Amino acid sequence: MTTAFYPGSFDPMTNGHLDVLLQALALGEKLVVGIGIHPGKQPLFSFEERADLIRASLKEVLPDALSRVTVVDFGNLVVDAARDNGASILIRGLRDGTDLDYEMQMAGMNRQMAPDIQTVFLPAGASSRPITATLVRQIASMGGDVSAFVPGSVRSALAARFPAKDQD
Repeated sequence: MTTAFYPGSFDPMTNGHLDVLLQALALGEKLVVGIGIHPGKQPLFSFEERADLIRASLKEVLPDALSRVTVVDFGNLVVDAARDNGASILIRGLRDGTDLDYEMQMAGMNRQMAPDIQTVFLPAGASSRPITATLVRQIASMGGDVSAFVPGSVRSALAARFPAKDQD
């Protein structure tokens, strides 16, 4: 059974993440979504909340695939986390050439450390290329409409986290 590992912070899950996740499902029988946990960073959503939002987002568009997706946390090297989860494929999403330059360096280093794990780059669709979780958090925190950038379940979670301010 081929297992792919898709790492990220997913804070929050965006339409770009979902686009790459759906593409990754075509590459293997099992997909492990790894939420990176960094002790020095304070995420907007807890690991459990992010895991639930990933599952809810997938359920919105491809409910039959839920049984093929596992969400885990990791705080070690991505290649070690991939190995720990039985993955032979490492999924990396690309938005633009800047992402490609950075990801090529990372893929080269990962290949040196784990030649048994193949990095696969998946391009984001045109509509999701400009989306970043950082921008989504900023827009939501300032009362902006993020519905074009995130799945419905994430939009609801962001609205609960950042209630609309009264407009006087």
